[in-house]
Amino acid sequence: MKSIKKRLVGSFLIVIITTVIIIDIFLILAVKNYYYKSIEVLLINKLKISSELYERYFSSSSLKDNIMDDVDFYYEDNSLQVQIYDENGNLLMDSIGVFEDKGIEKPDVEKALKGNVKSFIGKATYCDNYVMAVSYPLKSDGKIIGAIRYITSLKEVNIKIIKISIMFMWVGLIVIIISGMVSLKLSNTIIKPIKNLNSAAEKMAAGDFNVKSVKEYDDEIGKLSDTLNYMADEILKRDKFKNDFISSISHELRTPLTSIKGWAVTLKTGDISDKELTMDGLEIIEKECDRLTKMVDELLDISRFISGKNRLNKQKINFNSLIENVKKQLLPRAEAEGINLIIECPKENIYLYADEDKIKQVFINILDNSLRYTPKNGKITLSLKIAYPFLLICIKDTGCGIPKEELPYIKEKFFKGKNCKSQNGLGLSICDEIIKLHGGRLEIKSEVNIGTDVYIYLPIMEDYYEE
Repeated sequence: MKSIKKRLVGSFLIVIITTVIIIDIFLILAVKNYYYKSIEVLLINKLKISSELYERYFSSSSLKDNIMDDVDFYYEDNSLQVQIYDENGNLLMDSIGVFEDKGIEKPDVEKALKGNVKSFIGKATYCDNYVMAVSYPLKSDGKIIGAIRYITSLKEVNIKIIKISIMFMWVGLIVIIISGMVSLKLSNTIIKPIKNLNSAAEKMAAGDFNVKSVKEYDDEIGKLSDTLNYMADEILKRDKFKNDFISSISHELRTPLTSIKGWAVTLKTGDISDKELTMDGLEIIEKECDRLTKMVDELLDISRFISGKNRLNKQKINFNSLIENVKKQLLPRAEAEGINLIIECPKENIYLYADEDKIKQVFINILDNSLRYTPKNGKITLSLKIAYPFLLICIKDTGCGIPKEELPYIKEKFFKGKNCKSQNGLGLSICDEIIKLHGGRLEIKSEVNIGTDVYIYLPIMEDYYEE
């Protein structure tokens, strides 16, 4: 198996080598073009001067006569090979005596005879070096009568270009070596976190979810490390929930089942003719069955919330009507226990887009808690306030309150405080999940021996009032 490190370093090197080669080729061509262009410009300038001198001082005679009489004029620069052509392209003079058929190609001469200046680079038959030839028109009274051609060897220039090219290649090689070393080091900054991540994943796969992947960089791999750690935390939470679930169920089911079994044995072995005893036993069995049913319903609810299978049946509901129904359901109990239950609703109808049964469940659960912990002659108040885009419902009681150290945990599943009277510690957790599903939030504030304030924020419709 080819490691990521090898592929990564290999990819880096391919990019670096390709880039260095392209840059070297570009620089070599640029240097070559610079030198060749410099020579071409130099030759053109010299040719221009020679052409102007000819037109000014020698154009009175024919080109052949001038060559015969003033041949020294054309040998001014001994480093150059000079050729003179007539208007038909015939070679009239060559400074080194090269014959026409043993020279070099002459496209530059043809251009010069048409009035254009052009250079030509090629290999001469009389030497092993490349040469550059530049031709310039010779004029008499503004008419082209021939062309003068300068030819120079490119041997020295090519040697310089080769030396510079070799230097560029060495520099490129050094760059590749240094870049390779840097790439190796940089690849470690990617490979090391991946190895650590892989090691943590292997331990998690073996069942050790307490291990944590170390986040070294805030990048995609770091995000993957956070995700892996989050996954491990969630698995631990689910595992804790499972254990708490089993522990809580085992404990909570034992009490009602023991009571049911005890009374079943009593009724079985007792005197059936004793109607009072029989009725007491059946009544207790019925209550314990109701208690078990409620417990199972709550467990099913929380299971659906955890699995994401709990769906809301949202529709437009009259919140005032819902609260009135809750009041009718709980007011008799409050009066029987000597508690003052006050519901403060505005006269205008307030409308929400929500699941009526679920919202009703929330208020019954929270008010039931308030009734359970509020002593005789105490007071429970439910009030509404528009805090757009939310409807704020505040439920205040004068109960025993919740200790400060327990407040952060009261919405957790199966949590039971010191003074808890809950059957399984799921009520507030279910309420919190329902409100979250509606896009709202549940906040609880409390002080011991003073009371508890519950704040419920539910999203409100834009046209929440309807006369």
